[in-house]
Amino acid sequence: MSARAYWQGQIKLALVSIPVEIYPATKSGPAISFRQIHEPTGKPIHYDKVVSGVGPVDRDEIFKGYEISRGNYVLLEQDEIESVKIESRKTLDLVQFVDADAIDVLYYEKPYFVLPADDLAEEAYAVLRDALRQTKKVGLGQLSVRGREQLVSLKPCGRGLVLEVLRYADEVTKAQSYFRGLPGEEADPDMLDLAVSIIDKRTAPFKPEEFHDRYVDALHRLIEKKKKAKGKRIIEDVDDEPAGRKAGNVIDLMAALKKSAGAGKSATSKTVDPKGAKSRKATPAKRKSA
Repeated sequence: MSARAYWQGQIKLALVSIPVEIYPATKSGPAISFRQIHEPTGKPIHYDKVVSGVGPVDRDEIFKGYEISRGNYVLLEQDEIESVKIESRKTLDLVQFVDADAIDVLYYEKPYFVLPADDLAEEAYAVLRDALRQTKKVGLGQLSVRGREQLVSLKPCGRGLVLEVLRYADEVTKAQSYFRGLPGEEADPDMLDLAVSIIDKRTAPFKPEEFHDRYVDALHRLIEKKKKAKGKRIIEDVDDEPAGRKAGNVIDLMAALKKSAGAGKSATSKTVDPKGAKSRKATPAKRKSA
């Protein structure tokens, strides 16, 4: 295994202990980093530790401070911070199991692959994996790594297991605080049918390799052009904003949905119900209540 293990230890299920190794399941994307450069000399700009009214200071004079009120800090030394770190443990206790769909997507932070540490662990590993799959449950526990304790979940993934670091409750903003003011009325049935038909037409298997960060790709192209231009300034052409997308324009939602669904060429054309119902006129009449 070329990658370095993020954690090595045992997953404990009651009296059963399974030696495992945990590896990162993701990596950083192709981000481009920049340095600030002094243009006349071409040299990078450095940053000094300075205090207002004092100037540069020595590193041994720098403490970490927690602001308790405006301008007032509690100062902590590094050894004091180290003294309260959680002792790293080599055991992950699965203390609870929940339904696989019980954890809101907002709580998931980062995934890791979990592998049996040796051949002797493979049988118990397979039993735990298949038991989670059969019960459609996710195991929960707390993992001690680098002085901190992480809430984690464990679930089957193909032939293996995936551990996902979860956010704690105080790290997640409740959706209600943002969505509370939105209208609660149901969508117009005719518009809903059109939207569903558009979704159905564009439904396909997820292939992540087909998606790219176009900004990063454009930066790479620009850098290559600059290299070939040997320092000359390059101004990239920017496409004009597509017609009909200017700010302030009022959009006819029904017409836009029909156009997207390929339903009719004029405002008076008829729309075929995706569910096989009879054609309806483009402008829906309000339904009479029973």
